Amino acid sequence: MRVTHHCNNCLSKLVVQAVELATDHPEVRELACRRAGLVLSEKFQPGSISIVIAAELHEAVKKATGNPDPYRKMKDGEIVMARKLYNAMKGLYRENFEDYLKLAALGNAIDFFRPVEEVKREMSAGKIEFTIDDSALLEDKVREARRILFLADNTGEIVFDLPLLQLMRKHAAVTFVVKAAPVQNDITLDEIKRAGLQDSIGDVITTGTATAGIDFSVASQEFIEAFETADLVFAKGMGYYETLEELPQRKRIFYCLKAKCQPVADSLNVPLHSYSAMLR
Repeated sequence: MRVTHHCNNCLSKLVVQAVELATDHPEVRELACRRAGLVLSEKFQPGSISIVIAAELHEAVKKATGNPDPYRKMKDGEIVMARKLYNAMKGLYRENFEDYLKLAALGNAIDFFRPVEEVKREMSAGKIEFTIDDSALLEDKVREARRILFLADNTGEIVFDLPLLQLMRKHAAVTFVVKAAPVQNDITLDEIKRAGLQDSIGDVITTGTATAGIDFSVASQEFIEAFETADLVFAKGMGYYETLEELPQRKRIFYCLKAKCQPVADSLNVPLHSYSAMLR
């Protein structure tokens, strides 16, 4: 997705948040904000892609603060919170594609821009409903597929993704995809290990990048080949929608996300904060 006027404010908030998480030192914070602000001023141009700009902002913050993983504590907290919420709610969901898709979508409510207690209230409210609902198509697509890529999003979501991932694996070979290095609260191999979920996750590769979503210009050849040869790509979260929605629609990418910002809601023609499950 290309930037809109909404994106500048969101990216500015992202800088402040990342800086505050990265360091407590006032002078270092000021330096990091200044350097990231210069990047934002230079890169925020008509036609720019918001995810690409965000990746450059994060790199500027990391370098200025000397902190390679500003969201470390947040990610650890997400896993703890997600496990508690999942254990409290798993009885509401039966073992089928429709229910496990809704469970995975619910995990996308985790949002580093929102207070934790607000997220907990939403996730405890019960089953979500999809505004765009292609959920009936997912099982058929999985059964037809030989190879599936499961593009993972935020760290805490992994707990809610596991039932769907394991159900998919009963019908096809599924590769779980994470980020190669820390970016925001996205999951990496390190988070999988810290959560003790290596055996549950199974086959894993990385995008080769430290960007939200995927920037194909810097992605690894391993990921590009896996993406091009997969029969089905299951993409979690707005980041992947923002970076994949401009590709030709071949009925091969299944998006599962919550529209957390107005530009994405407008692009999908759905209400802000609604959930969508769609095959494109």
